[in-house]
Amino acid sequence: MDKIPEFHDGKVRELLEENDERGKLQDIAEKLDIDTLLDREMDELSGGELQRVAIATTLLKDASLYVIDEPSSFLDVKQRLNTAQIVSNLGEEKQVLVVEHDLATLDLVSSSTHVFHGEPGAYGMVSNSFSTRQGINQYLDGYLKSHNLRIRDDSISFDRSKRSQVENKAVVFEYPEFEKSFGEGEFSMESEPGKIHEEEILGILGENGVGKTTFAKMLAGALETDKGESPEVSISYKPQYLAAQDEKVETALRKHVNPKSKKFKTRIAEPLELEELYEQNLEELSGGELQRVGIAICLAKDADVYLLDEPSAYLDVESRVELGKTLKRFARKTEKPLLVIDHDLLLMDYIADRAMIFSGEPGVSGHATEPMKIGKAINEFLEEVDLTFRKDPDTGRPRANKPGSQKDQQQRKEGDFYEQ
Repeated sequence: MDKIPEFHDGKVRELLEENDERGKLQDIAEKLDIDTLLDREMDELSGGELQRVAIATTLLKDASLYVIDEPSSFLDVKQRLNTAQIVSNLGEEKQVLVVEHDLATLDLVSSSTHVFHGEPGAYGMVSNSFSTRQGINQYLDGYLKSHNLRIRDDSISFDRSKRSQVENKAVVFEYPEFEKSFGEGEFSMESEPGKIHEEEILGILGENGVGKTTFAKMLAGALETDKGESPEVSISYKPQYLAAQDEKVETALRKHVNPKSKKFKTRIAEPLELEELYEQNLEELSGGELQRVGIAICLAKDADVYLLDEPSAYLDVESRVELGKTLKRFARKTEKPLLVIDHDLLLMDYIADRAMIFSGEPGVSGHATEPMKIGKAINEFLEEVDLTFRKDPDTGRPRANKPGSQKDQQQRKEGDFYEQ
């Protein structure tokens, strides 16, 4: 996404007007919530804003087939499901092919699915067409019934009953109430105080632009606060956007850790499948491969706390599950806390013990709650963004309800925005 301004300079409006073959610029801009960005320069946009501009540019074309690759990357939960609804509506009049790793988005966007399986980098196969629910559930199960074919040794399940009672663990550090303003008419935010415990994985939930990264920087002491003193802790930080240098993967890792050490190999390299990348240049890696290297470097450093910003971006479903297992195992083995900012609710529900909720007006103001149990946090967050999720009876995975559906109305009435 960060390469787009290199190929399209100027304002957002100019790019969209150039591609508006269907005469729907204003309509699509409003639906994707980029109408306020039209007079912004392309190089001023964030990753999530660039993603929505790219989607808008694609949808404005007059074509017989629309191919949209990973539309959810860098979008928050509300933007993902909003985009899914727009693309789904387009599918009622045109043919649309979507490649997507976020299962909640895929659930809403598609009317049928094909499962791709095989050996990464060696060969790939494509299943016949399934209903969306059938396709996702059989993919998670690892067994395609109509093909009588096992595509994975293990099934992927979403058991929410095994939560670590981190509140009973020792407190690693406390942080005070923070306040930060970037000036009159600029962004400002405030956060409630909290405590972080040993082994804890603390999820950070919120829309884009309400202060999640600002909070992380204040916590790390990298940003001066107006109120509240940053705790005296060392933080290893994986940023949202990763820059690829002209060097081999193994060389980059050696700056932080001995890649041959048994601890690094078993805890990080093997589950993240890094060793096959050691001889490759960072600049040649795919987005998912670069992401895995960035996560590994973050976890390899010696720190009091580990902070990962959107670690699931560009990762496929299986890699996200393996990421979740790796982070949980790392926290338990090292007894170090992890703070994870991510928009994949399935991943957050799987890994987090507790979570903070960021709310407010994007780009204007933000407010962060104190940490609370993950189930309560996700329920409150979904109520904030006005969405409901049900639990799939077969796999236990969260599924987004179609707005206005019977299940959606029933859960809203009961205040159960996230069915447990």
